Amino acid sequence: MIKLLSLLTRKQGITHAEFVRHWFDVHGPLAEHVPGIRRYVQSHITDSRSRPDIPDTDVEVDGIAELWYDSLESFERASKTSEMKALTDDGALFIGRIKTYLIEERQIIPLPD
Repeated sequence: MIKLLSLLTRKQGITHAEFVRHWFDVHGPLAEHVPGIRRYVQSHITDSRSRPDIPDTDVEVDGIAELWYDSLESFERASKTSEMKALTDDGALFIGRIKTYLIEERQIIPLPD
């Protein structure tokens, strides 16, 4: 299992509320049609916290997307589908900046059974 984690920033001229609405109501359902995606989670930023002993970063983020695939190969196959093209074309309508990371999870506290 692999996970891609993307930090998303809205396009200029779009409010955070408009970004969230489009991402959830329009973009989310498109992801349901992409073959090979095992799990998709949208984390909508509602607030931020700072620590007095560690400075903040300069990164402005409106949301975090997490996509799970069985393997890198299944992600690469999904990337070539018309459904993924529809998803990425839609993302270009409201996402101004994106940074995606390939993640190796190391679970510390598991979900309860």
